[in-house]
Amino acid sequence: MTGWDWIESFDGALTVCDLSGIVLQMNEKSAEIYLNYGGKELIGRNLLDCHAEPAREKLLRLLDSGERNIYTTEKNGIKKLIYQIPWIQNGRRSGMLELVLQIPIEIPNFLR
Repeated sequence: MTGWDWIESFDGALTVCDLSGIVLQMNEKSAEIYLNYGGKELIGRNLLDCHAEPAREKLLRLLDSGERNIYTTEKNGIKKLIYQIPWIQNGRRSGMLELVLQIPIEIPNFLR
């Protein structure tokens, strides 16, 4: 692979939206986990249309403020780390990047 091709085969979901919530890019894993919402057809659509309250209000706040939102979820015995952060282009906040990683239910934590 060359350049950024590795993003497509990365074993985590990467989704990027602009400051208004329009999906700009999704890798294959992201399209797979959001298949019930349209998968790659979400590119060009607004994420705000995909979220009910209170998640919609939280997304609006994140887009406006540039805050980070980091948490875990568990559903059907699968635990995921959700990492939502602003992405920067040419020194300016340009939107949000969401990284979703499947993680073990029990995960070691090392204090160092």
